[in-house]
Amino acid sequence: MHIEQLKLTNYRNYDALALKFSPKINVFIGENAQGKTNVMESIYVLAMAKSHRTTNDKELIRWDSDYGKIEGAVQKRHGILPIELTITKKGKKGKINHIEQSRLSHYIGQMNVVMFAPEDLNVVKGSPQIRRRFIDMEIGQISPVYLHDLLTFQKILKQRNHYLKMNQGKTMTDTVMYEVYNEQYIHAATQIIRKRFQFMDLLQEWAEPIHGGISQEKEKLLIKYRTVAGIEKDHASSEIENFLHKKLVEAKEREFDRGVTLVGPHRDDLQFLVNGYDVQTYGSQGQQRTTALSLKLAEIELIKQETNETPILLLDDVLSELDDYRQSHLLNTIQGEVQTFVTTTSVDGIHHETMEHAQLFHVKQGAIEES
Repeated sequence: MHIEQLKLTNYRNYDALALKFSPKINVFIGENAQGKTNVMESIYVLAMAKSHRTTNDKELIRWDSDYGKIEGAVQKRHGILPIELTITKKGKKGKINHIEQSRLSHYIGQMNVVMFAPEDLNVVKGSPQIRRRFIDMEIGQISPVYLHDLLTFQKILKQRNHYLKMNQGKTMTDTVMYEVYNEQYIHAATQIIRKRFQFMDLLQEWAEPIHGGISQEKEKLLIKYRTVAGIEKDHASSEIENFLHKKLVEAKEREFDRGVTLVGPHRDDLQFLVNGYDVQTYGSQGQQRTTALSLKLAEIELIKQETNETPILLLDDVLSELDDYRQSHLLNTIQGEVQTFVTTTSVDGIHHETMEHAQLFHVKQGAIEES
């Protein structure tokens, strides 16, 4: 899979932009705050219907405009697929092959991308929220059903939290409504937890040998999905539901005191172990970066396996964050197989034959020139 051309209308600092890309490697060169990351972000948004940089969609629309639009022509195994995302202050609409989709969950997954930016190092060393977002975004690309289940879970969680907030600090006499919310919540949470365990197994399968290769077989990576309810991956759905019910009963008093749901997938986390040690707590910066790189390269292989399409790789100002060895390993892995987009302030520090055949775009004050 690769994106042949991209068209932006009223997106960030671009009023109108049309670009054609190489199916191999495309490099955007320019100083900071010139607009190169905005192009990279637009490709990600076109694929995922959300930004990796902001949760406020209004920021994606050019400041004096009512809407922003991203259009792409994606070359897939069975031909060219036009896709389009329009962003307004009221929401987003996606089109596949010029047909508007009733739900964004139907739209996402038509173009698969793997983003690797400096902030992705926080997948290893950052907050649990970052890791949960990582899981949800990646599963969503290969499973539209998961996106639907996730939206359902989030809606029920919001309703349950509202109920707890309304009854915060009160002596509860009406247990019927509480049980109704619990039943809905437990069923929705179970779907999410099961799918996350399945995804983690697939990710582990790819990430472990990749990490071993980068570390020259000196390190073994183990990824664990840790639930606050103490659920294990071999538990059946009925066992997961029983676990959740038990934990909700135990947390009932605390939940009503605090007015918020304390048990469930919205509080779960990932743990990365290198040679048995938690890399977030005990790992060196090099080990943390190797783990993050292993995850990204594993994502490429996993998406390829699940969709029969090679995803597009977005390297946003990340090559300068990697030492020469990890940089070479990354570029060797993608060489000739994965359409790749790179943003950088200079190509001088990137010594690899892949760059010799790259299509270069020079970005200055929102203007882009190809060379």
